[in-house]
Amino acid sequence: MRRRAVGRSLANNSDSYDEVVKRSQVTFVDDYLADLGPDDADITSHDAYTCGVPHATFNRLRSEDPVHWTEEANGSGFWSILRYDDCLAVSRDVETFTSSNGIRLEEMTDEETEARRTMMEYDPPIHTRFRRLVSKGFTRRTVESYEEPIRALAIEVIEAAIAKGEFDFVHEIAKQLPMRMLGRMLGTSDDDGHKLVAWGDALLGNTDPDFTDSPVDLTNTDEFRMVPFRSPASIQIFQYAQEQAQLRRGCPGHDVISQLLEPTTDGEPLNDLEFNNFFTLLVAAGNDTTRYTMTHGLWNLMNHPELWQTWQADVVHGDAALTETAVEEILRTSAVTMHFRRTATHDIEMRGTQIKAGDKIAMWFNSANHDADRFAEPWRFDLARAKNDHMAFGRNGPHFCLGAWLARMEVRIVFEELMKRVDHLEPTGPVEYLRSNFIAGIKKLPVRVVR
Repeated sequence: MRRRAVGRSLANNSDSYDEVVKRSQVTFVDDYLADLGPDDADITSHDAYTCGVPHATFNRLRSEDPVHWTEEANGSGFWSILRYDDCLAVSRDVETFTSSNGIRLEEMTDEETEARRTMMEYDPPIHTRFRRLVSKGFTRRTVESYEEPIRALAIEVIEAAIAKGEFDFVHEIAKQLPMRMLGRMLGTSDDDGHKLVAWGDALLGNTDPDFTDSPVDLTNTDEFRMVPFRSPASIQIFQYAQEQAQLRRGCPGHDVISQLLEPTTDGEPLNDLEFNNFFTLLVAAGNDTTRYTMTHGLWNLMNHPELWQTWQADVVHGDAALTETAVEEILRTSAVTMHFRRTATHDIEMRGTQIKAGDKIAMWFNSANHDADRFAEPWRFDLARAKNDHMAFGRNGPHFCLGAWLARMEVRIVFEELMKRVDHLEPTGPVEYLRSNFIAGIKKLPVRVVR
């Protein structure tokens, strides 16, 4: 039988912070470990993730072989880096572990790499040159200035969804707010938002037949090998990007597309290929990951409603003592971007293992975020976790996620506004997971409103 912590309402503000903390924790060991999947899953297989992340396998490898040689059916193999400290070291050492050969496990020719390169496939200082083009729009101070319009959008989206009584949380809420906010930042219309989402789904979901007619490992995608994600959606995005660029060349605005068209620090503007690829990256990264983070968070909270009640009481009474830490715990436990690849530039030893120059390396953030050497009781979902230096955004290296502060705000606001309007949500059917070894996504979550 499932064990549950006993939650109680914060009906008054006399409760001590320690009492709030005590009620904000639940250990998943009794009911969650049973759902961690097999301990012998092929972590390269996209099908291995269609029932959720096989954490049991990552647990075993992290303990037994934290620098693990991983064979690939259609590749040269790679080193899986599974512990927090090692992932952190790799992410920060751009001289030893380069991004220039790609950030995904797919092996590309030099021609393909150059054709599909974005700022993520550059190391500093070139990476820094590209990042500065749009970084001012994503700083914490700038993002905080967006709170009022983000909240207004969230309220509109949430009230429309809950009026239905029953709905798919992913479709009606989780992808609506990031989609519409991304459009506002790009300077595109709400009418175009659905196209941007469909294209973004086809890019990051390029292995899932529900999101693309050309899944990369199930169909022949050689004709698309020169465009990002080997996806035909990239061609459509390129055409749309050029149309948007043409509109702004004569009349620039205060939006991200206009910023991309400005000269870089060396005085040269992006060429068409660089602009197209950069725009494609924003479409891919600006929607899906935040959507899946929200959904993972809600799924955990619905499975442990005492946590929802504790956080909700905090929100309703205007204290918000738990909100910041709760959002970080959702980010830690969801770890939506499961890995990024690097390539060793020279021979190096890690934990007694010899890594050769040219070897592929995968930093598994979902594993690092559950490393007991870094996180006390890593399988405890703790709304008040104090030390939570998770790697959901890459952890303060040069490739730290550009949209981290925006994602945090969107997740926070969605839960705040939901908790103000419903007693809780309950599932009405099974979740469906994205078929991907790259993105840990719940693509369907049917729920019912309980008032």
